Amino acid sequence: MNIVVIGAQWGDEGKGKIVDYLAGESAVVTRFSGGANAGHTIVSDGITYKLHLVPSGIVYPDKTVILGTGMVIDLESLFSELKTLEEQGINWRGRVLISDRAHLVFPTYKAMDLEMEKKRRHPIGTTGRGIGIAYAQKADRDGVRSGDVFNPDVWNRLSEEEKAFITPYMEDLKTMLVDLVSYMAAHKEENKLFEGAQGALLDIDTGTYPYVSSGYSIASGACAGGGIGALDIDAVYAVFKAYSTRVGNGPFPTEFDHDAEGELENKVRVTGREFGVTTGRPRRCGYLDLVALKYSCRVNSISDLVLTHLDIYDDMEEIKVCTAYEIDGKVVSDFPARVDMLENAKPIYQTFKGWKKNIGGTKKFEDLPQKAREYVEFIEKYTETPISIISVGYERDDTMIRKPVWTR
Repeated sequence: MNIVVIGAQWGDEGKGKIVDYLAGESAVVTRFSGGANAGHTIVSDGITYKLHLVPSGIVYPDKTVILGTGMVIDLESLFSELKTLEEQGINWRGRVLISDRAHLVFPTYKAMDLEMEKKRRHPIGTTGRGIGIAYAQKADRDGVRSGDVFNPDVWNRLSEEEKAFITPYMEDLKTMLVDLVSYMAAHKEENKLFEGAQGALLDIDTGTYPYVSSGYSIASGACAGGGIGALDIDAVYAVFKAYSTRVGNGPFPTEFDHDAEGELENKVRVTGREFGVTTGRPRRCGYLDLVALKYSCRVNSISDLVLTHLDIYDDMEEIKVCTAYEIDGKVVSDFPARVDMLENAKPIYQTFKGWKKNIGGTKKFEDLPQKAREYVEFIEKYTETPISIISVGYERDDTMIRKPVWTR
């Protein structure tokens, strides 16, 4: 069975924890897109693991994880991350594979990335890690794939600086490369997870362009970047938070008003640990945007939603959710493509009473306070999509499963 896990918002939804949880019954976890600009945090047995390139299933000692075709890989960052995991007691050798079609990120790309940001018509707030440049080189058909560095013709065309960068990793890299399509075909009878990066609203085609990532972050990307076909996907689980966050520039209709709601914004940011895993910069925070979430459900054929950070609202008197926008005097319930419309959108909210009770550690949906259940059920009704998993904490076990996952 093949399950895809993506973010349904602007990233940072808690995908790492959910992939880690579901990986318990999966043999293989493949990250199908993105680069070292992504950040997934896993807390297991009191130990925090911060991942950027390595798929989230690595914490289990018997799982194979694969950096997929759609990724762009900075070898220095990758092997630094693997060294840190090793220091934390994770034996990764023989369990971390790399698609021989995945592209590489060179040090020169990082300077190019920052320089390009200065010249953009619309500065997007890039992390400056060379990710966008690597994808641009790929589209320009001038990139370098991981497997191609062993092709003498490709190697001879590399600059001396690029050769010097790759050389320390060549021996390990050669043992890690895999033909991903053949690998997936050979393991077709096993349970497999496909892990996305960023979120659906940051996808290059369906996100809030131009304030998006350079790769694909929607569910269909699991096919191109994960070595499988469209008909091989059995379920799409999309992770979203009980509120919304965004990093960098771009429209954010439900963002908290800094003057009127600064205290609430700070509370959500601190309680929810809303600081970038990769950059450390504070995330922009706001109310849950159901217009955007329903759009994500439609564009990804989401079969199941995963709600995280529900416990952040435990002591709040009331909770707001956006159910429509007012744009140029008209009520709009569909998510528009134009950035200017989103920037001018005035959210229309529905208010719910808070449950004023600690729900951390709750194991069954039926044991949640009635007000919390009503909040969840309203989201399901609005998006026309079931919420099958609810997270109420950072530990692996702080997770409610409302229906079996690994069953067709």
